[in-house]
Amino acid sequence: MRGSVRPSRHILGWLAALSLAVATPLAAAPQRVVSMNLCADQLAMLLAGDGQLISVSDLAQDPRISAMAETAAGYPVNHGRAEEIYLLRPDLVIAGQFTSGPAVQMLRRLGIRVEILPPAESIAAIRQEITRMGGLLGREEAAADLIAEFDRGLASLGRDRRRGRAALYYANGMTSGRNTLAGTILDAAGYENIAGDYGIAMTAGLPLELVVMAQPDRLITGAKWPGQSRSEAILDHPALKKLTPETAEVADRDWVCGTPFILRAIEALQ
Repeated sequence: MRGSVRPSRHILGWLAALSLAVATPLAAAPQRVVSMNLCADQLAMLLAGDGQLISVSDLAQDPRISAMAETAAGYPVNHGRAEEIYLLRPDLVIAGQFTSGPAVQMLRRLGIRVEILPPAESIAAIRQEITRMGGLLGREEAAADLIAEFDRGLASLGRDRRRGRAALYYANGMTSGRNTLAGTILDAAGYENIAGDYGIAMTAGLPLELVVMAQPDRLITGAKWPGQSRSEAILDHPALKKLTPETAEVADRDWVCGTPFILRAIEALQ
């Protein structure tokens, strides 16, 4: 027909794809979800609907490293083995980036859907992980509510106040820089991280002498575990004892995972 404009093949293909997407119903939310990662456990427990989450990792029930150990006590646990998870008949398995590769590969070969969540090392990444978990569970509204609650908590902590210089120092003489979750917590609490003095942005070793030379206003160490680990002996060094009266031994459970529970870690430092 003269004067008419015919759409290109590209546009026609795009319109066809769009109509198909509109006509195709969204996939139903998974009904039998298994988490095999400590951090995924917590996000799943915060967002899952009634009866949707059927198993969490055994670490979720350890109060030393799990911020939701009491809640996790109400769930059956798994130990990250493909055989036991397969027998639970899940329609979704959520694993972490460092979850056992062979277990994940076997589950996928058996036809089980497995989604991998990377560790969240920043405030923005925590928001992204909450959003992603909400999408995986079909609980987008709950995820949006949780993010709003998290943001309100951050705003109430007064992040603009600066409190001096601090050193993060752990077993084996390790420290954390600004691009780690611990570094994010330190910054949100109002402290300057001395790791930046030595160009450390991730997790790396820091000689005791450099910690002392930096003269931090506060020293922050991880909680000591039972036993006689030689890796923790450095934390008892007399030089650290004399360094600053402001030494904080933090609860690992609030620092391990990028979840809204970092608000407790930030508040404890303030």
